[in-house]
Amino acid sequence: MERNQDIIMFTTEDGDEVKFHVIEETRINGRDYLLVLDDIEDEEQEALILKDVSAEGDTEAVYEIVEDEKELKAVADLFSEILEDTEFVL
Repeated sequence: MERNQDIIMFTTEDGDEVKFHVIEETRINGRDYLLVLDDIEDEEQEALILKDVSAEGDTEAVYEIVEDEKELKAVADLFSEILEDTEFVL
C-alpha cells in the first residue's frame, strides 16, 4: 500500500493496482479501519470499509474489505458518528 495524502494505492492479489480516496480512519479494539471511496469518476462511487489484517512483522499494511454484516454495521455506525452528516446504506 502506498499512501499520498488522502489517496492510497492497493495492489490486488492479481497484481493490479487500485486507487482509493481515504475519507476517514479509526481504530476499534486494536484494529484499524479505513472508510474509502473508489477512484471511478462517475456519479455512483462506491464506499468501502477496509480492515487492517496485517500480521505482526509485515513490512506493508494488508487490508481486506469488511464483509461480515455485524462488523460492517458497527464500523459504519461509528463512521456515521464521526462524520456526523453522513448516512450509510448497507
